[in-house]
Parts: sequence; C-alpha cells; structure tokens
Amino acid sequence: MTREERESRNRRFDAEISNLLAQTAKINAETDKIRLEKSFYPLVVGSGATLAIVAIAKLFL
Repeated sequence: MTREERESRNRRFDAEISNLLAQTAKINAETDKIRLEKSFYPLVVGSGATLAIVAIAKLFL
C-alpha cells in the first residue's frame, strides 16, 4: 500500500468518524428534547383537566 493510498484511507476514516460524531450529537439532542417534553406532559394534561372541571362547574353554578 502506497503512502497516498494510506493517506486517502485515513481521510475517509476521519470523514466517517466526523459523520458518526455529528449523528450522535443529533440523536442526543433529540433525546434531550423528548425527555423534556415527557416531563411536561403530565402538567399539560393536569391543567387541561382542571380547566375542564372549572368550565363544567361554571356551567352548572
């Protein structure tokens, strides 16, 4: 294997590693977003249920 072939192969490996690191960072960001949304979901459901109860109570009182 010539020196140029090794350098070319190393450049391809470096590009692939960079691509994998970028994909990993993207997946980690998406995971963090989902975790944040998951933590707010019960709050949204609870507030919606509370508003529904208040609205029904207001109709009948």
